[in-house]
Amino acid sequence: MALVLLAVSLVAPAQNGINSPYSQYGIGLSSLPYNMPWASALGGVTSTRSSMNMINPFNPASYAAIGKETLVFDMGLTIDMTTLRGKSGSQFDADGNLGYMALGFPLTRWWKTALGVMPLSDVNYQSVSTQAVNPGGEVKTRYEGNGGVSQLFWGHAFNVLGGGDASKPQLRAGFNVDFIFGNLTRAVTYDFTANDTTYMMDSRSQKDTYVRNLLLDLGLQYDQPVGDKHHLGVGLTVRPHRSMTVRDNALVYTFVTNAASEYMRDTIFPLDGGDSEFESSLEQPFTSSVGVSFQRDNRWLVALDATFAPWSGLKYTENSSYSIFGQSPLRYGSSQRWALGLQLLGDKNAASYMRRVTFSAGAHYESGRLQMQMTDGTEYKLNEWGVGAGVSLPMRKGRSVLNISAAYSSMGTVDLLRRDVFTVGISVGSCESWFVKRKFN
Repeated sequence: MALVLLAVSLVAPAQNGINSPYSQYGIGLSSLPYNMPWASALGGVTSTRSSMNMINPFNPASYAAIGKETLVFDMGLTIDMTTLRGKSGSQFDADGNLGYMALGFPLTRWWKTALGVMPLSDVNYQSVSTQAVNPGGEVKTRYEGNGGVSQLFWGHAFNVLGGGDASKPQLRAGFNVDFIFGNLTRAVTYDFTANDTTYMMDSRSQKDTYVRNLLLDLGLQYDQPVGDKHHLGVGLTVRPHRSMTVRDNALVYTFVTNAASEYMRDTIFPLDGGDSEFESSLEQPFTSSVGVSFQRDNRWLVALDATFAPWSGLKYTENSSYSIFGQSPLRYGSSQRWALGLQLLGDKNAASYMRRVTFSAGAHYESGRLQMQMTDGTEYKLNEWGVGAGVSLPMRKGRSVLNISAAYSSMGTVDLLRRDVFTVGISVGSCESWFVKRKFN
């Protein structure tokens, strides 16, 4: 199984993506945590969630809920149907991908581990703009990009207090070591059609970015029984600040074309004897999440999450002596995400199958998902909101579960560009009894 995870991690950056112009900034757009159907159905609530039949990498303390003689295999698929809306019209696109794959199992009664892979960000865009130039012509600018960054995590969790007895207070602690990796390619091509092109030559700028870095996640979960039927849960996660470097390889040149082919004419970057490779900066902000939940046994659950960071995602800064693509309109500023989730819990001991089904619903709002300043000085703070719902269908006497979710989210404005996404997800949390010593008379 570990070999399967490794194989998936090697091909994960090659997954297809939808055309999304917003993905041209930074290291691309992230779909976390909505690439996991159980999280998407709850509106993105993750801090307090734990279960014996799922892997929650967003709070590594949750792995401690894995049974002492249990192997958990968790895998999810998503289909995104995206509509881009602007002043000039709209565009629809759809794409399906592996959302994540994870494996968890106990090392001892109090020490559990999990490893898995999931996409961290995606770059996929293609657009053309046309402007008039003098004398008597125009320039077509083509923007292209593809690639992505994936996250391979290996986490450990510990039962610090309670030992898994739900009638007692539970304290769980854990950490993830995350290896983020991927390749990103971006290019801008200028095609001049003016009558006099002596000083207006066709040119192209291309840059390949290679990401290979380590990150760390820390998590705590605390469950407190309240009376005989209720539980109060608190979750806390922290991703410490980290400054990193990534490797870039760039080429800027002019070219000429004829009916048959294209010829490079002059190299602008790197200059003669220069190096096309250089190091740029990648910065992870200090990010914290806190969540609370209140549950009545086998009846219902309500949970609230809040996430705070100086900016959203990883900050990429090009450190080349020559500005490959010019100044980026992306601005990094304070980001907050709020998520609210509700569940009608299934009773795993019920005789009726429908009474064993869990129904979920949730909503989220993220302030400062992207912040941009256009060339005319106009500033945009792009917020995102969304809703989700889903069902968890028990299999094999309730130990394994099939999750099905549907979610909608919207980011941006029609004045700039609005992205509306409808996502359908399906995941399987397989919970099998392993490590059991059979007894024979």
